[in-house]
Amino acid sequence: MTARPDYTPALGLRVLTPFYDAAIAAFTRERSWRPRLVAQIAPRTGMRIVDIGCGTGTFTRALKRADPGAEVIGVDPDPQVLAKARTKAAAEGLQVTYVEGSFDEGFAGAQKPFTAVTTSLVLHQVPLAGKAAILRAAFAALAPGGRLHIADYGIQSSPLMRFLFRNTVQRLDGFEDTEHNARGVLPTLMQEAGFDPVEETVSFATPSGAITLFRAQKNTGDPT
Repeated sequence: MTARPDYTPALGLRVLTPFYDAAIAAFTRERSWRPRLVAQIAPRTGMRIVDIGCGTGTFTRALKRADPGAEVIGVDPDPQVLAKARTKAAAEGLQVTYVEGSFDEGFAGAQKPFTAVTTSLVLHQVPLAGKAAILRAAFAALAPGGRLHIADYGIQSSPLMRFLFRNTVQRLDGFEDTEHNARGVLPTLMQEAGFDPVEETVSFATPSGAITLFRAQKNTGDPT
């Protein structure tokens, strides 16, 4: 797996990376949706879980704390945030593996399929073709019966959420890539990748727009 030079850095600009964790806490209500996403994944001993675009590792550490017997791997193309992730995991004494690279090329380091693939606040930053490629790679990486779990900006159904999303996320991350999420493209892309069923489980109103949790399953066979 190789790192990609064309990814969108944390908060859209590399100069803002040191403020990433504080900004996510302040503008996304992460203390509300992250525990719900952990509960949705339900880590347990023997599970293999990979977090796509793991950033500074906040969610990988939460997964590992939920059940230390689960194998947790974080993947991110940004070496700067991965360095922070490794430091934070070591400080907590957590055994989390971090890999630098882009998941849409497939996960070359996988020795066997994953039980769960998850990604948080990543897909809205990615061009439409990249979103589809990541979801296809997630499908390929999962064992039959495995599940995909996503927390990201989805349909901004109220005028207030649309306004907040436009004036925070879209101003930082750009309008072209983020607009697909706001118009509800993610469930369709998951279905096209082969996932069935695809569910929207819960949505959270936040100061940066509505964040939706999704769950999708890989049944046996390849996408048709």
